[in-house]
Amino acid sequence: MEDRRSHSTRRDFLKTAALGAAAASLSSRDGFGQTAAPKPAAAAGFKLKYAPSIGVFEGHAGKSPVDQIKFMADQGFPAWFDNGLMNRPAPDQEAMAKESARLGMTIGPFVAYADFKVESFVGRDPAVREMLAGRFNTAIETSKRTGCPWTLVVPGRYNQNIDRDYQTANVVENLKWAAGLCEPAKLVIVLEPLNPKDHPGLFLTKMAQAYQICKAVASPSCKILDDMYHQQITEGNIIPNIDACWDELASFHIGDSPGRREPGTGEMNYRNIFKHIHGKGYQGVLCCEHGKSKPGLEGEKAFIEAYRAADNF
Repeated sequence: MEDRRSHSTRRDFLKTAALGAAAASLSSRDGFGQTAAPKPAAAAGFKLKYAPSIGVFEGHAGKSPVDQIKFMADQGFPAWFDNGLMNRPAPDQEAMAKESARLGMTIGPFVAYADFKVESFVGRDPAVREMLAGRFNTAIETSKRTGCPWTLVVPGRYNQNIDRDYQTANVVENLKWAAGLCEPAKLVIVLEPLNPKDHPGLFLTKMAQAYQICKAVASPSCKILDDMYHQQITEGNIIPNIDACWDELASFHIGDSPGRREPGTGEMNYRNIFKHIHGKGYQGVLCCEHGKSKPGLEGEKAFIEAYRAADNF
């Protein structure tokens, strides 16, 4: 027969266990009493600087860009990007850059100019130059504020009434002028060719075309961004084109085709592509500019796992 001390010990043990369970329950809830989304286990870093976009992990990290940057770092991502960074208020840019610097992360290219409806760089209109000057001056200020050294440009539409060679010459002259604005600030314009199926009517579509333009501009502030989703549709031949353009390549966009979702959801062998880029000693950013194949938290987890799998080479 048990004595009173044994009953007391049992009661104390049960009470302690109950309190521990309650504490564990509370720790899984946010400040509004809602069950918090379970986070994927933190992982070691990647071989390349894959950069998720702001907004892709809202389910796990919430709406705050700073919290999303923290979550990306927790998952091993060494970089992030935000196409619309230039349009955010200066205090938001500064807060994002401060957290990024604290975590040792790199910021990928933000958009300075990408108007798909205007024949901008292909002409000689002084009013267009004035408009572009405003865009590049804002990009320079954004770069100074955030430390991001790349800004993305899509040169606009082509003009069906002007010979393409004249348009190419105009694009080169306009980019020489723009690069002259950016060089003192060490800001690099990255030109993005887009595929004519998704974006018909644009001037810049192919890697060789972008390479020709960069060689003619001949500035350290005018380089190429290789969006591999677009180039798979336009011309394929992803790895040979990377090699041919290597000395003018500054950044990449990722997206599998068809569908423009995470690696492994389409026809592209991203594991081999990443292995090749890594083998060339690439130190820049690869922006994960694509959607997710699944909705909600499941889609965010699938996104992370896709990069862990593709980086396993």
